[in-house]
Amino acid sequence: MPTMAEVARRAGVSVSTVSHVVNRTRFVSPEKAQLINDAIAAMGYQPNELARSLKVASTNSVGLAISAISNPYFTDIICAVEAECARLGLMVFLSDTQEDPDRELQVVRAFHQRRVDGVILAPSGSPQRAIDYLAEKKLPCVLIDRFADDRFDQIGVENETSMRSLIDHVASFGHRRIGYIAGQPGLATTRERIEAFRASLAANGLECPPHYVSAENVDTASATASTHALLSQPAPPTALVTGNNMTTIGAVRAIREKGLSIPRDLSLVGFDDFEWADCFEPRLTLVEQPCAEIGRQAATLLSERIASSQCPPRAVRLQATLRARASCAMLAHTRSA
Repeated sequence: MPTMAEVARRAGVSVSTVSHVVNRTRFVSPEKAQLINDAIAAMGYQPNELARSLKVASTNSVGLAISAISNPYFTDIICAVEAECARLGLMVFLSDTQEDPDRELQVVRAFHQRRVDGVILAPSGSPQRAIDYLAEKKLPCVLIDRFADDRFDQIGVENETSMRSLIDHVASFGHRRIGYIAGQPGLATTRERIEAFRASLAANGLECPPHYVSAENVDTASATASTHALLSQPAPPTALVTGNNMTTIGAVRAIREKGLSIPRDLSLVGFDDFEWADCFEPRLTLVEQPCAEIGRQAATLLSERIASSQCPPRAVRLQATLRARASCAMLAHTRSA
């Protein structure tokens, strides 16, 4: 493999001039730069990226730490982040933190040791040691999906208005007993959506009995169990709202296991539209989050933060879209009337 010295001899310039062109560390006249680039192309010279990163204090790489890579919601965001980073000339290192604060800290430390220029993180619940580590090391970071710390740039969906659109939709069909199957406890998104659920019920003049809110659902199995418990109460909800795509799947499973029909016996709406939601029978009414835009803007925010640390941290909330389909219907007594 040719060396930088050999490129310099072929182009008739000094080794330092070749280095400045390759590493973009100093202005070189267009004429000399052309000679050097022609020599690089002719000889097939490949710069040593590790050595280059040590010189310019940049690796053109970022770490992406996501809590559940298998979740279709995060998969769509990952694809958008990677596409935008590629456009920006950034390599992405991806790791799954598995919603485990200890593993999350381990992943963030590993990114830092590999000299990434910045990190995009979907933070897990407390303790938030990874976030504190990023702040201590002054490593550029964007928090994605969960608004967990205002020391960093953050981007996600507008949970309050999204939940309000769901509750308004359900209430418009005459439902007064509405239950909620929330996502994993301890997450900022879960907390925001529970608060928005209660506020939206109050805005519609509806009560929110504490036992109508299930907030301990870490996966589809626990969501299934929680739905069974809600529907086994003496006065069960006539409609359910789910906090994410995993709780939606768990709720649908429980409803079918109880021999109930959606929406004849129970209406169901929720967060996170996913690709096969339109294939359910009935077709599910869900909030579609702008995953592609979340991922794209997260990469852009991080790129800007890497370039300059001077501007105050930014919080970007994007609007979601209610996809009203067929899983919510009038109460039976309302239909009769």
